[in-house]
Amino acid sequence: METLHKLEEVQKMLSFLESRDLSSNHDSDRFLANFLLFMAQPCGVSMERKFRLIAENLPKISSAVLEAQLLVPAGYVVDCPQVSADPPATLNVKHGKEYRSLKSSVEDEAMVGLEAMQRANSTLEDFCRSYFMFHGMDACNPQSVFRFLPVLSFTESYIYQLDNFNEELLHLRLEVTSTDRTLPNSNDTHKMLEGNQELAKKFLELFKTDPFGPLSLLLERLGLLTERIKAELSDGTEYWELERKLCHALTSKTEISVEDVIRAIHLKSFDYRVLNLLLYELRSQQVNDLHMEFLLVSEFLVEISDDLFDYEDDVVENNFNILRMFVGLYGASMAPSMLAKFIAEAEAKYESLSKRLDPNLSSNYWRRCEEATEEGGKSSGHALGTWNIPPVIADEDSYRKRILPSEPTD
Repeated sequence: METLHKLEEVQKMLSFLESRDLSSNHDSDRFLANFLLFMAQPCGVSMERKFRLIAENLPKISSAVLEAQLLVPAGYVVDCPQVSADPPATLNVKHGKEYRSLKSSVEDEAMVGLEAMQRANSTLEDFCRSYFMFHGMDACNPQSVFRFLPVLSFTESYIYQLDNFNEELLHLRLEVTSTDRTLPNSNDTHKMLEGNQELAKKFLELFKTDPFGPLSLLLERLGLLTERIKAELSDGTEYWELERKLCHALTSKTEISVEDVIRAIHLKSFDYRVLNLLLYELRSQQVNDLHMEFLLVSEFLVEISDDLFDYEDDVVENNFNILRMFVGLYGASMAPSMLAKFIAEAEAKYESLSKRLDPNLSSNYWRRCEEATEEGGKSSGHALGTWNIPPVIADEDSYRKRILPSEPTD
């Protein structure tokens, strides 16, 4: 009834506008009608005072800035140049790349870019093929996949959007550190350092301002936000903070703690847990705690396997990697044996939990892990029962200089 009453009020106001020859087009008329109804609401301020406040303050607010504030998550806007409503506003977020503010309704505060969606795609495929079986769903059935794909895809893409910013910050810090050592007396270098430090500062501000706020708001409106999902999103923010802290410590040759390293590797797969918890909510099902506990250990082992496979790339790009961290903790000679012990303990827990699963589910998941290992071309991974720890890089700076192309000199 309340909705019907509101529609009647809007219709009356539309008729009023038409009678006063104030009508222009449908969309504009509805906006004006809703605005006038809003103005008519009692709030302890006279109508004359309301119009005076609008006349005094509205010219001070840029439409472009207001649009960016409404449609882009807090902290995303690093620099907002002069923009127009058509084509879509351009937001300069990082060197050489632009993120566009898409025209959308006010419901679309949480936003992602195409690059983030492309990066999220492989994770979504793996999630469907590896996790749907824990929900009694068939990942090969298009109806099962596409029924829940919009929410799952948007959520994972949003997470990757933030991960893109975090990686950019890691690269900026690495660039600042290495350049500062190699060219300490160049004026141009000092200018570049100042620019990079300023950009790094702006990226840090992003992660201090509740980066998951817009996504949480969207999930809450959909009735999907639970306390467990909130906790996992908070873990994601903590993981990025630990990654920045640990990677910066390695490049600056400062001490790291084993507690931070273990905490970070356990938090790293938070996005899979968010997706899994969302799938329970989307299906209106109770969370299976045994499945969640088993998958937590499996995710942990998969992350280690991925880190061993990507070790050299992570050294070059200054990303979090468990082997990098163990080298920093225990030294190049001790790191492989300490990591092997660490893996063995996790594998024992994995075997214990797998025996508590339904035998068919346990068998299907094992086969899926084998498939994923083969498809990824990996020679290490718990699914096959073998691990291959790559040769340790003791001097990361020298390795990067050998791998990365040198800057051209004038």
